Amino acid sequence: MAFIEPPNSERFSLLLLEPGEIYFKDYSVYLYPDNLKEAEAQRRRQKGRLKVCSKSILFVPEDINHPILKFPLNEASIVKRWTGPLLSKLYSKNSVMNLQNDQVVEMLEGNFIKPYVFKREKVSFLFSLIYGSIDECLMHISQLSRASTLSPPEHDSMIAAMVLSWQSRISFDRSCLEDLYERIVLETKANKITPLVINPGLVLLTSLRLYFQPFNNVEPWPHIKINLCDVKRVIRRRFLLRQVGLELYCSDSSVLKHLFLSFKTQQERDELYKQLTSQEALKLEDSGQENMTLLWQNGVISNYDYLLYINSLADRSFNDLTQYPVFPWVIGDYKSNTLDLSNSSSYRDLSRPLGALSEKRLKKLKDRYAEMAEPKFLYGSHYSTPGFVLYYLVRKMPQYMLCLQNGRFDHPDRMFNSISDTWRNVTTDAADFKELIPEFYDPACNGDFLVNSLNLDFGKRQNGCAVGDVELPQWAQGPAHFIRTCREALESSFVSENLHDWIDLIFGYKQTGEEAVLADNVYYHLTYEGSVDLDSIQDIYERHSLEVQIMEFGQTPKQIFKHPHPQRCCTVLPRSLSMASDSCPDSLLENVSSIPEELEARDRAPSISSFAWKRNMADLTKMAEHMLHKEMVTHVCFSSSKSSVFSVSQDSLLKLYSLEQKQQLRSVNISHMVRHWC
Repeated sequence: MAFIEPPNSERFSLLLLEPGEIYFKDYSVYLYPDNLKEAEAQRRRQKGRLKVCSKSILFVPEDINHPILKFPLNEASIVKRWTGPLLSKLYSKNSVMNLQNDQVVEMLEGNFIKPYVFKREKVSFLFSLIYGSIDECLMHISQLSRASTLSPPEHDSMIAAMVLSWQSRISFDRSCLEDLYERIVLETKANKITPLVINPGLVLLTSLRLYFQPFNNVEPWPHIKINLCDVKRVIRRRFLLRQVGLELYCSDSSVLKHLFLSFKTQQERDELYKQLTSQEALKLEDSGQENMTLLWQNGVISNYDYLLYINSLADRSFNDLTQYPVFPWVIGDYKSNTLDLSNSSSYRDLSRPLGALSEKRLKKLKDRYAEMAEPKFLYGSHYSTPGFVLYYLVRKMPQYMLCLQNGRFDHPDRMFNSISDTWRNVTTDAADFKELIPEFYDPACNGDFLVNSLNLDFGKRQNGCAVGDVELPQWAQGPAHFIRTCREALESSFVSENLHDWIDLIFGYKQTGEEAVLADNVYYHLTYEGSVDLDSIQDIYERHSLEVQIMEFGQTPKQIFKHPHPQRCCTVLPRSLSMASDSCPDSLLENVSSIPEELEARDRAPSISSFAWKRNMADLTKMAEHMLHKEMVTHVCFSSSKSSVFSVSQDSLLKLYSLEQKQQLRSVNISHMVRHWC
């Protein structure tokens, strides 16, 4: 799966907040219902944590049977120090806050994931601080309450000022440094980015490590520490259409295998990148674009791995739902009882965008396009948005959908209920053009996102049936078989011969300009890189509307090919001599947050083209012997002419050895994506 959260006994999560909402700090408190006699209030008190956030405050009780209570600050009518009877035991503590709200939201009652319960009624609670200053707590919440009365742009501006003031009072705790002799190189502010979540903190770069210290206590560790020797790739990324992101990929031995950071300005990002890449302890993998394209052209790496690679080049990240990796629909037949992958009619036309597959629909779109003022667009919806990603993954990551949709699931009839219905919609509906995500082609996940394994109550459809597992085509024997079939289709001769056309549309020269118009491939102009410079916009209302547009509508990938992409020369992967069996390993995903664990599962998944080696090794005759790799060889395969041998190893190198010349012809560093198979 795409993003995995480490197990955490803490019920509170940033996903319980609105996307982008800031969590400041918390207090240990007792909650008392107001307007009760003191003896009854004492009996019904709950111990827990009061979480102070930019748009709400939350009470998280220790007893998981009680729901988490969320109080939206724009619904707060009274926030003040409580003044009770003089003889009250509570009043004697002089550290009690009275909160009166016109709405309360109940979440995770019994620790079950389900839609939030919204109660629009006047409620009043007392919070007695066990530790901390009541004056500081009241001042902070009162400021946030005043900010909540402003318009969204003004609110964001005031919160940004409060965040800046808060952060300026916090310094990096240098006592956490692992080594007395590591030299401090750079300290700066950054945000840790995970799906739907932005968590600010401090970044400290030393000669040996990169540290991230969050400003709050929500992370599993007070400091994230990454050894530079474990960092394999450092990629400058786009975030919200601005060049302010930086993504680190680490080795399997690293505690944290993946980190995505965003910065206030491109200059801050570039300075950290410059200093980071100049450290001697950093040993990056070489994965040049020319090498990867050449390997793909010659059938050395799969279509799946190449698509993952170019998605990464185009700033698509598993940690950013606005730029989630995009994969094509390749199968076009979801009605037949059996599927013939050798028949070209079983496939979708990869030379056309989804919106152009139906001539009837395309004609209506082009008629509207002709009447539009500039800037024109054919498609009013994108092929990849946060909502579309979670549309597919809601059964696996329901908490993300609840976060995105303000505590609610979608209407049961609009959910991902059927593969064939979804295919029909994306090829005929006037506003549905969504492509697929990598999970549809990853046998390691066994299609678990298609199954309601958590037995969640998504509601009932109009036909009276409850929303359960996704309905599969007749030719699919189950979720795992469906995913394997999709992967086989992706690696088929037909797709291999035509995939370059789809790459031209999504990542290449047909993405923009006149070529995009000719290819019927024009989306709303604000989805493209360079269409707007947010840093130059001074009007807070205009900037806010653009940021909402970028967050919700989706982003077109960065254009990485300016000329027609070469076609694949080898349409079928070489047959593997792998000792691995064809069976896929059990899913390694236990819960939902970082791409590295997913990549680890993919690295261990056997290639679709592999078969078990059943010959007796004693019957073989040695033809040649050559020392090729420093580490254990993990896969070998012959070229189609049987004149050469490809091999990969744990040293991350791919070697080409000529049986005729009895010598090595080529050695290429291909990074960790394919080192377990050819």
